[in-house]
Amino acid sequence: MPQLNRQILLVSRPTGAASVDHFRLVDTPLAALADGEVRVRNHYLSLDPYMRGRMSDAKSYAPPQPLNEVMIGGTAGEVVESRNPRFAVGDFVVGTLGWQEFGTSDGAGLMKVETSRVPLSAYLGVVGMPGVTAWYGLNRIIAPKAGQTIVVSAASGAVGSVVGQLAKLAGARAVGIAGGADKCRYVTDTLGFDACVDYKAGNLPADLAAATPDGVDGAFENVGGALLDATLERMNPFGRIAICGMIAGYDGQPVPLAQPALILRSRLLVQGFIVTEHLDLWPQALAELGDLVAQKNLLYRETVTQGLENAPEAFLGLLKGRNFGKQLVKLI
Repeated sequence: MPQLNRQILLVSRPTGAASVDHFRLVDTPLAALADGEVRVRNHYLSLDPYMRGRMSDAKSYAPPQPLNEVMIGGTAGEVVESRNPRFAVGDFVVGTLGWQEFGTSDGAGLMKVETSRVPLSAYLGVVGMPGVTAWYGLNRIIAPKAGQTIVVSAASGAVGSVVGQLAKLAGARAVGIAGGADKCRYVTDTLGFDACVDYKAGNLPADLAAATPDGVDGAFENVGGALLDATLERMNPFGRIAICGMIAGYDGQPVPLAQPALILRSRLLVQGFIVTEHLDLWPQALAELGDLVAQKNLLYRETVTQGLENAPEAFLGLLKGRNFGKQLVKLI
């Protein structure tokens, strides 16, 4: 009898807030490998905000997730069977094999990783797509100079936490925005940001002004909405804003700018970016990030949910900010 592969499919599209009802857990028999294929036992599944956009069929920068197919997602795991000469049983690899326990691939998009210096799970976070996102937005758009002030929303998350630490390594002043006193303490006391504003405290504009007495020279935006409005108020002339995400509007809520004229008044550069459109820079970014993690000069935190069946609930929690650091699902 063929071995069964547990998978989670997207079976319907949200019209408002996403729910667990949009997903279905199924058992699918594993087919024999064809020549050139490799089978990976996924150890970790990455959950990321971009997935909410893929659940919709609205026009976007990427095609929608097809219905009744395995939900898209980054994975890290071990090769357990191979008919591909580039991969051997026992190799650890990262790829985009989706919400399932086993992934079968022709090898395209799979990258071998070394787990002696960097833990396997970190290749889905700080030394993976979120880390490269932080590296690109900070270095190629914001381009901080020593002494400048950089504001980072979702500062305790997988991307924001890296942005602030890299800004500090560049000699800049890092100010985070996060939700809750515990996350703000982590951002300052553990990650080394100079300040962190708790947007849940209900006094965001005044608190951000107090934390940025010399204004803001660069901003890395993951959230949008009221957080971006407050940051725009503090921007210095010719400031740079890297737009990575707008999670405040991912469930369909409108997120209009309160004062778009501030962009013109302060002559701001506001640039959105998709990190997968800059693959030529990934090797450099991953090498730098890996070295920093191995040297313990770049810290990270993970929220790990056990079991594939719990991935939908963990994903919904991510959209509501319930995770602390990088959200992963452990599959083994």
